Amino acid sequence: MITEEEVKVLKTEIKKIEQALSSQDTLKNKDKLKTLNQEYKQKKSLLSLYKEYIKLSKEKEEYKQVLSGKDKELVTLAQEELPKLENKLKIVEKKIDEALFDEDPLWSRNSIVEIRAAAGGDESALFAGDLFRMYSRYSERKGWKLEILSTNAKDIGGYKEIIFLVSGSTFKFMRFESGVHRVQRIPQTETSGRIHTSTATVAVFPETEQNEIQIDSEDIKIEVFRAGGHGGQHVNTTDSAVRITHLPTGVVVSCQDERSQYRNKQKALKILYARIKNLAQKKRDDKKSRERREIIKTGDRSEKIRTYNFPQNRVTDHRINISFYNLNEILDGDLTKLHKELLKYEITELRKRDIK
Repeated sequence: MITEEEVKVLKTEIKKIEQALSSQDTLKNKDKLKTLNQEYKQKKSLLSLYKEYIKLSKEKEEYKQVLSGKDKELVTLAQEELPKLENKLKIVEKKIDEALFDEDPLWSRNSIVEIRAAAGGDESALFAGDLFRMYSRYSERKGWKLEILSTNAKDIGGYKEIIFLVSGSTFKFMRFESGVHRVQRIPQTETSGRIHTSTATVAVFPETEQNEIQIDSEDIKIEVFRAGGHGGQHVNTTDSAVRITHLPTGVVVSCQDERSQYRNKQKALKILYARIKNLAQKKRDDKKSRERREIIKTGDRSEKIRTYNFPQNRVTDHRINISFYNLNEILDGDLTKLHKELLKYEITELRKRDIK
């Protein structure tokens, strides 16, 4: 519920932005000016919605008091008007949530997803394979296109590492998958029936066009080598594999899945640009972006975000402390409800912070 005090706080914030907009430092800085203008418009719109919400809330309370009165005509009028007011309040509440939760331009981007086996040996690699299948099935359900960019498969199945591109407006949802995923189950190789715990890490970046960031050719070291591992007879016959190192940041990307050295290079560059842009983006994130990342804890491979418990048929997302008891369906790509809960939680927490 919005209060007069929250309106007062918002008015104070708007005045501060107005002062900042009129300063010479801001006028000389186009990026800062653009950001402040966007924030100013958003908060002015929010203020208008807050005022409307308070006005409707007061009218609702007045009609409620009329219901306890003796004037039959007024009581009948209140009974007719209250449902209308409640519906209007719901609409305004939804608009407030949308205003607080303005869409990030990056959300409409394609996603580059990296899955790596972590703790648990072979079982971790098998789990990485399960996660890849989950995202593949999720992409099919959503009508997204999935393209594998790089793999490092295990002989027993699964992956040490797999990197792929999910095309469509995917980053809005796929960003929630960054972090440590934990599985608790009895491995196929376990004869005594003991439950093992293994982990795999997931990192998700929005795809970046090469013209969005400037990288000097002198800052890139490109090496070619003979591919190895899975891939058929052609793999070991030519130096088609490519390794690219960005010297200033130390970011290294290798690709060897394609027969063509050119294709491997293009795929490696796609991953490299996304990683470097992600590093730069974190440094200049605005307040709202930082808050979103703090709330949901996306983008950090060290954070344990989810547990898949097979004996209990349970999937628990630790960021929102919600459990779902349809593990098989989730691993088959049914992530929609889980992502909706994460979005709902993010909206609620942003709203709390914005009105403090």
